[in-house]
Amino acid sequence: MRALIQRASSASVVVEGATVGELRSPGLLILVGVTHDDTAEIAARLADKAWQLRILADERSASDVGAPILVVSQFTLYANTRKGRRPSWNAAAPGGYSEGLVGDFCEALRTRGAEVSEGIFGADMKVALVNDGPVTVLLDSADWS
Repeated sequence: MRALIQRASSASVVVEGATVGELRSPGLLILVGVTHDDTAEIAARLADKAWQLRILADERSASDVGAPILVVSQFTLYANTRKGRRPSWNAAAPGGYSEGLVGDFCEALRTRGAEVSEGIFGADMKVALVNDGPVTVLLDSADWS
C-alpha cells in the first residue's frame, strides 16, 4: 500500500461539479494506492504512520494538532513505467479490492481521532491543492520489511 502525503493549506475534491470532500482548515491530502497483497492490517499501520508523521509546522503531526485529512484513492501510484511510454497498471489491485482497503485506511484514521473527508472511489475527480512548503512524503508498506 502506498500513501502520498501532502501538507496542505487547502485541498478539495470535486465530482461532477459538486465538492465531495475538502479540508476545512490546513491539514493533509493523502493519495492512497493499493496493490494485490495489501491487507486491512497494512491499511491500519499505514494510517497510524500517516497520522503520527511529524511533517506539520514545528515538527508536529496531524495527531498532535488535530489536523484534518482528505483521502483520495489513487491507483496510479502503482504505475509501472519501466518500458515504453504507456504505464502499466498491473501492480494496482482491482477496484473492488482496493475500495475496501481505502475504506479501511479511512476508518483506521477515524478511530485514531482524525477528521477525515474523502473523494469518491472510481469517480472522475478534480483535486485542488495548495501544497504548504511544499511538503510531500511517500509512504510505501513495501519498505517496512
